[in-house]
Amino acid sequence: MLTPKVIAEIGCNHKGDMDIAKELIVVAATFCKADVAKFQKRHNVELLSKEEYDAPHPNPANSYGSTYGEHREFLELSLDQHRQLKKWCEEFGIVYSTSVWDLTSAKEIASLNPELIKVPSACNLQFKMLEYLCDHYKGEIHVSLGMTTQEEEEQIVAFFEKKGRAQDLVLYGCTSGYPVAFEDICLYEITRLKERFGSRVKAIGFSGHHLGIAADIAALPLGVQWIERHFTLDRTWKGTDHAASLEPDGLRKLVRDVRNVSKALSYKKEEILDVEKVQRAKLKRTAK
Repeated sequence: MLTPKVIAEIGCNHKGDMDIAKELIVVAATFCKADVAKFQKRHNVELLSKEEYDAPHPNPANSYGSTYGEHREFLELSLDQHRQLKKWCEEFGIVYSTSVWDLTSAKEIASLNPELIKVPSACNLQFKMLEYLCDHYKGEIHVSLGMTTQEEEEQIVAFFEKKGRAQDLVLYGCTSGYPVAFEDICLYEITRLKERFGSRVKAIGFSGHHLGIAADIAALPLGVQWIERHFTLDRTWKGTDHAASLEPDGLRKLVRDVRNVSKALSYKKEEILDVEKVQRAKLKRTAK
């Protein structure tokens, strides 16, 4: 099987600090050996209603501003800063990517021409944004399907088919929660997505917001080609996503196990492998 690629979803775990963002890139690339470092881009005035922007953060202990809008603005990085993030990723040998939450952000990130752009579960029905990406961006478009009905899934895939871009589409099984209990991970949704869309899209992935790495490894024999996990330097840091993120050693072990278990998921190339032949000659007892 193809070895799945691992995305370190940094998101906004940089806390609005470019020095932390760079450290996250360097650690993900050099210590964890992840394939992709992914961030997020929002144009908050466009994304949020005035009521949402001016409302207090639902969890004030995690807020970086007096309102939810101020909190989001504090964490936001500019297009020039994303351009620098991409340069750092290239310098340290990891693919740069970003999730886009609105049309303006999609236009900005598409202008950087990354290998892939992610559409988060919250925004996968924003068809004007999807249309822009289909028409003006030539890379892979990855779409998470958390909090999405099966009818809506079909609408999304049919839209990409109509635009002639379904073979650039990667769908992710996902449960939108932070963190998600094991009984809510629902790994067999990956199987359902493969059966329904496997021949219609480029690949199926798994975006997890759970604890530990056992579920990610269990997703491998189900046929995922991408695994995405939130990544932080310290799970105790202030912010919503840190508690559902992997720290460096956790991400390192995930990448290691994904690559090793992927090698193990195979049939024997011949009935008696070379490694067995010496042992067979020495140990095998045949019928007399």
